[in-house]
Amino acid sequence: MFGVKRIVLLTTLVLWLLPVAMAQTRAARLGSFDNRKLHYGIQVGYTQSKFDLNFSENDTLRQTIMGVTSYYSPGFHINVIGDLRLSDNLNLRLLPGITLISRDMAYSWSEAYTSTHWKYDTRRTVESVYGEIPLELKFRAKRYTDFRPYLTAGASWGFDFASLRKNKNNNDESIIRLNAIDLRYTAGVGFDFFLRYVKFAIEFKMAFGLLDLKVMDDDYYTKSTDNLYSRTFMLSFTFEG
Repeated sequence: MFGVKRIVLLTTLVLWLLPVAMAQTRAARLGSFDNRKLHYGIQVGYTQSKFDLNFSENDTLRQTIMGVTSYYSPGFHINVIGDLRLSDNLNLRLLPGITLISRDMAYSWSEAYTSTHWKYDTRRTVESVYGEIPLELKFRAKRYTDFRPYLTAGASWGFDFASLRKNKNNNDESIIRLNAIDLRYTAGVGFDFFLRYVKFAIEFKMAFGLLDLKVMDDDYYTKSTDNLYSRTFMLSFTFEG
């Protein structure tokens, strides 16, 4: 028993000292990068977006539409990064940019409605082009050689340039109008990799809308939901120098 304890203790000690020994075998890349007070970069990435919605409680409308579902649809985003170092493990980041997203809406119609209406859609796509100003805190773990994980939390204000909220004469029933302004809170996890000339990162983040984007129109496609909130998943790649 005593021998086993000694082996376990020795193994634990070796595993604890191994990263230190490996770090001393060569100089870390960009060793002073994270000591900079301010640096810049660029972020590009892939998005998946949908609506978080509640089906209408209107009993009359429920006789026509049996249900509404929103599905994740692909998009793209690009941001400029301004990174301010607050402490050894905390940074403040401003990431103004453009996000192109789309959200699919699927409608289930009642048999009574489809038997008398031949022109109806079971799926609609809602597209948006957001100019965004995200502000985030970046919580960084200790650096291990050329690798450093981190967490992010923050908020993002966005304006939808594709919104038709002000188009009061819109008669195109294929368009679901949205409010132009959206406010979202964000949370994510990422991994910094220190390369020879730049710092590269892979980041996974979720954004949750706080504002109801629905604009009431007198058609079944819009009235079928009581509210529409944005939900977006982002896979990002950043390059900072």
